[in-house]
Amino acid sequence: MAANPKTLRIVYMGTPDFAVAPLKALVEGGYHIVAVVTMPDKPAGRGLKLQESAVKRYAVSAGLPLLQPTDLKAEEFIAELTALRPDLGIVVAFRMLPRAVFELPRYGTFNLHASLLPQYRGAAPINWALINGERETGVTTFMLNPRMDEGAVIASRRVAIADDDNAGTLHDKLMTEGARLVTESVNAVAADGFRPEPQAMKEELKPAPKIFKETCHVDFMAEGVRIVNLVRGVSPYPGAWAMLRERAVTDEVLIREGSVKFYSVVFLPDADVADAPGSVAVENGTMRIACRDGYILPQQVQPAGKQRMGIQEYLNGLKVRGELKFE
Repeated sequence: MAANPKTLRIVYMGTPDFAVAPLKALVEGGYHIVAVVTMPDKPAGRGLKLQESAVKRYAVSAGLPLLQPTDLKAEEFIAELTALRPDLGIVVAFRMLPRAVFELPRYGTFNLHASLLPQYRGAAPINWALINGERETGVTTFMLNPRMDEGAVIASRRVAIADDDNAGTLHDKLMTEGARLVTESVNAVAADGFRPEPQAMKEELKPAPKIFKETCHVDFMAEGVRIVNLVRGVSPYPGAWAMLRERAVTDEVLIREGSVKFYSVVFLPDADVADAPGSVAVENGTMRIACRDGYILPQQVQPAGKQRMGIQEYLNGLKVRGELKFE
C-alpha cells in the first residue's frame, strides 16, 4: 500500500553545502524531517574557533531537531534514532554509516551520489568526471547497503558538462539537480510497488578516489587537454599546482623556487612544439608553458603565500632574471 510521502518520518544526514539544497527542498516541500544528523563542530582557522557545518547552520535556521554524534555506532546515538521512529533515512555528503543506522528506518536509507552510478563510485566523483574529460555526468539516488556506493538505484538525472565548467560550477549544477532528485526519490519510496533497480553491470568502471596533493600536481610532459582537465577538475579547491624554478642563464644556479596553483588555463595546440616540457616564455603580458603537444597559457594563478590573481598581475610582480621552468 502506498504511503503519503509528506507524512514519512525522515532522518536527514549531511554536512557540507552540497547537502543543504536537498534538505531545504524537503523542508520547503512540506516533508516531515524529524531530525537532522551532522558532524560535530570542529575548530578551524588561525584562532581555531569552532566551525558549524553548513547543514547545521541551515537546520538551526529552519528550527529542525539536530543531532551531532561523535560516534555513529554509540548506543546512545542508536537509541536516539530509534526513539524517533524513522520511516526513511536520507544521506547526502556524510560519513559511512554502520548497518545499525542505515537499516533502522522502516523503509531503509537512501543516498544521493554525484555521478551516474555505477561510474565514479568513491569520495570525489565531481573532480574525477572533469579530470577524465567527461562530457556528461549526473546524480543518482540509491538504497544503502554494506558495500560503498553499490546499492540498488532509485533514480538518476543526467547533467551535461560544459567546456568552461570546473569543479565549483559543476558542483552547483549537480547540487541543484540533486535537490530535485531527492524529493522525487522520497515520493518513489512511498509509492505502491516501489522496487529499486540493481546497478547496471559495466565492463569498465571508473573510480573516484579521494583527491590528494599529488593528484593535483601538473605534469607538463602530458598532453595539453589532460592538463586543462586536471586544472578544471580541482578548481577552485584544492587547486592544480606545479613548482616554478628559476635558474641563472649562465651557470644554471637556482635563483628561486616556489609552488604556483593554476585555477584557469588555456591550451594552445602546436604539433611542432620544440621547447622542453615545463619551460616558460613570458612576453606581451602572457605566460606560455610548453607541454607535450603545445602550450599552456595560465589565466588565473596563486603563487605560494599570495592571493589568487590574474596572470597580468602575477607577471607584473614576477621580475624574471633567469630561465623559468615548471616542474
